[in-house]
Amino acid sequence: MKILALLLSLLLAACQAANPYRAQSLPVPPAPAIDQADRSAYPAPPRDYSRYRYWAWLDGQPPAASAWASSAQIQEALSNALDQRGLRPAPPGTEADLEVAAELRLEHRLRQVRQDLGGYYGHGHHWHDHGLWGSTPLVRSYEQEVLVVRVELFDAADGQPLWRASAEMPGGASQAERGAALRAALRRALADYPPD
Repeated sequence: MKILALLLSLLLAACQAANPYRAQSLPVPPAPAIDQADRSAYPAPPRDYSRYRYWAWLDGQPPAASAWASSAQIQEALSNALDQRGLRPAPPGTEADLEVAAELRLEHRLRQVRQDLGGYYGHGHHWHDHGLWGSTPLVRSYEQEVLVVRVELFDAADGQPLWRASAEMPGGASQAERGAALRAALRRALADYPPD
């Protein structure tokens, strides 16, 4: 007990000693003078999409043909879809405002269809009648070939990307169905151009 009292008195004596640490601070330096604002810290000004009227193929290269559609079919369908958005091919001797790139590919998707099969056994057809009702889900899976189109628009003056969209449509068996799927996919890809 004496040892405990001795330790407590030593601790109390140590607390009475002067603190060797002194609080000190340096003044905050003044802010540096700003001669010019850093424009990279601000968002880019919004683009005026109404100034884009004429287009040409990116690097003068039209979309490549695929096993599914010829290059001429893709070019015609894309030209018509761009025309619906107010964009025209650049006339000879006129500078294009936009450069267009497009890609067409076929992909396979696994689709599932659920069908609830059920039956009623008993008297009456209402909830208060006597009977038994039940259902069993039937899930069917099948593989479907889809057409995926990707369209990219670039500013012809500075090469900056302006728009990128893709869409897909189920592929058709006949040439007419494939053409309709291509046109529908391109319309869907460009549906939100120009952005609000």
